[in-house]
Amino acid sequence: MIRSRSRRTARYGAALAAALVVLTGCSSGASGPRSTSAAEASVPAPSPDPLSWSTCGKNLECATIKVPQEYTEPDGRQIPLAVMRHRATDPGRRIGSLVFNPGGPGVSATGTLRDLPRTAGTPGAFSPAVLARFDIVAMDPRGVGRSQAVRCLTDEQRAEAAGTDFDPAVPGGKPLPRLLTDAAAFTNGCVKHRSKEFLASLSTDNVARDLDQVRSALGEDTITYYGLSYGTVVGPMYATLFPHRVRQMVLDAPVDTNQWFGNPLPFQHEVAVASERTLDAWFETCRAEGTTVCPFGAGDPQGAFDTLTDTLEAKPLKVAPVKGVTPGGELDGAMALEATRALAGDQNTWPLLTSALLAAQDGNGAPLYTLWNSVTVSPFPVPTAMFETHTAVRCADWQTPAGIAAHKTAAAKAVTEAKRIGTRAAYSALNCARWPAPDKDRVTKPLTAAGSPTALVVAGRLDPVTPHHWAETMTRTLDSAVLLTREGVGHGSYGINTCVDRAVDAALIHGATPPTAPCARRTRPPPPAPSSPGTVEPQPLLTRAERSCGSSRVSRKRGRSSENAARTAKPGRGRHRRSCLPPVGA
Repeated sequence: MIRSRSRRTARYGAALAAALVVLTGCSSGASGPRSTSAAEASVPAPSPDPLSWSTCGKNLECATIKVPQEYTEPDGRQIPLAVMRHRATDPGRRIGSLVFNPGGPGVSATGTLRDLPRTAGTPGAFSPAVLARFDIVAMDPRGVGRSQAVRCLTDEQRAEAAGTDFDPAVPGGKPLPRLLTDAAAFTNGCVKHRSKEFLASLSTDNVARDLDQVRSALGEDTITYYGLSYGTVVGPMYATLFPHRVRQMVLDAPVDTNQWFGNPLPFQHEVAVASERTLDAWFETCRAEGTTVCPFGAGDPQGAFDTLTDTLEAKPLKVAPVKGVTPGGELDGAMALEATRALAGDQNTWPLLTSALLAAQDGNGAPLYTLWNSVTVSPFPVPTAMFETHTAVRCADWQTPAGIAAHKTAAAKAVTEAKRIGTRAAYSALNCARWPAPDKDRVTKPLTAAGSPTALVVAGRLDPVTPHHWAETMTRTLDSAVLLTREGVGHGSYGINTCVDRAVDAALIHGATPPTAPCARRTRPPPPAPSSPGTVEPQPLLTRAERSCGSSRVSRKRGRSSENAARTAKPGRGRHRRSCLPPVGA
């Protein structure tokens, strides 16, 4: 049962808080053959005026751009979007503008850029070499952050949602009738706070068109793009609609865009299975490393965890407030499950997770409660700070079944195939099933980015929200792409792995693709893996410095011509490895 908590994100150290921002809105649904939408035929929007910048922080400038709410009516209603840039630190060697989207959906790009100095060493943190050569540009997508953020609940409703008891043993956390009532209240509230026309305009194709308006206002012929999680939907959409405006594109922790625009129920199921697999990986690693390294559970971490969540659900631990750390409250079983799901999804936080669970076993719920309070976005219905914007963007893109029978079937499957996480995933698309503002003319064709340069796709072997086979599918879908795999657990690879950092920097700065040695050999992405938890091998408890070149793979594809050439490589297993690429300088 989840009880009241503060809406403010707890700061357990900047790097930790950033690591806990699980950008999992990237959820999808299997879709069948799709046709090209009429949205592509929208009337060209008038060229925007140059941006009027004002200083808004150290080396930061802010501006507002007005774009058409509907590109089919370019002279109609205009909406303001927030834009921010971090100027290149070496102006004499500046390449151009690098636009990024940090994911979610619902994560503020301008807020992420402002926090950049405090988030070094976390996914999506740009290197000094990239900061030197590019103006880093952030645009809050429509409905997100400072770009007319979607709101669906009143303050009273938000407090009520935060104080609701969730039962981790019940699919969806509540009886289905209560979930349906909540969904009706949520969607009705979205329309009360924002017009149906605005809500319908939140689809990714409009975000891509907004991005091109920003490019034009910047005076750039082309842009360089980096997208993380949901940002890997925005990037391919932009490169498909505007291929000749892309200088270079890097896609980190990619979503299967073929599923994203379809039925979200299979998509959410794969997210649940991915989260279950990373949780199982932590359990197995804890057991394999032994009680000296991982004492939680005394050799049986699975059993100890289940007992702990049951105990906390029956008798929550009271947590006293600590100024600047936690607002205080109660830690129950549902909270413990959600916090553990988030921390198990990042291999760097496993030692912290172990310590927090041990403390909870001993009656001290403060560490785990504080970590739970730090989760700002979740793929499943949790009353996080970004839940409303997160949901609205997904509903604009998804084709969600309206019939409840399909959701019941999906919930039963999730609980069966993801023992612990499945109840969190169950019924997580109900708000979209009741969504009152569908975008009927959105782009739905496959996002191939044909005509744009070779994209670099980066994926972790065990990702808690974007499973590795989605990266393989994206690499096949894109007309020209290279897949770089990082062995290990985590959502997002750039900024946390030396090998990946050098490969991404080389791609962004020089347009280079990774060599086949010494990092890895060439492979073609295999067929998509089945959606089942499977067998999870123990993962070494590596530090960031240790997780370097030999733990990566590269797959290379040049258009469709290389489909017949496939060679498979085995990942390196040593803890001390050589770097992939020479340092990026010139």
